[in-house]
Amino acid sequence: MIHIRVSPEAIDVAAELARVELAGVGGIASFSGLVRADDGVELLELEHYPGVTEAMLAGLAGEAIARWTLKAASIVHRVGPMRPGARIVFVATAAAHRGAALEACAFLIDRLKTDAPFWKRETRGGERRWVEARDGDQAAAARWDN
Repeated sequence: MIHIRVSPEAIDVAAELARVELAGVGGIASFSGLVRADDGVELLELEHYPGVTEAMLAGLAGEAIARWTLKAASIVHRVGPMRPGARIVFVATAAAHRGAALEACAFLIDRLKTDAPFWKRETRGGERRWVEARDGDQAAAARWDN
């Protein structure tokens, strides 16, 4: 089972976890990402390429399901304006055993940071600027290349 949602709506973690609690599942791993207030960030705005973003995320989830024999994978990502502390992303994976769920969850968050078409703009001190990709994100994603 693959579930993908890109929306400005708040993420309900309990509802999203319940979605992956399926028969035969022995382990569920999840990751919640929050908007950080690094260096005075007042607002984070996230834009995406509708249709393409969801397709890319579904492709990553499908890759994780095949690679780790998952029972389910869920990726929920917010778009629009968000304040520090807001949940921006939620990833959950479910497998027969914890190791597969944990590895697949790490794979999905590492890869969506670099592969999915999202654009971030921060407001600091009243000034808005686009956020560039980080070298650390590229390195994290590269560790999953075969």
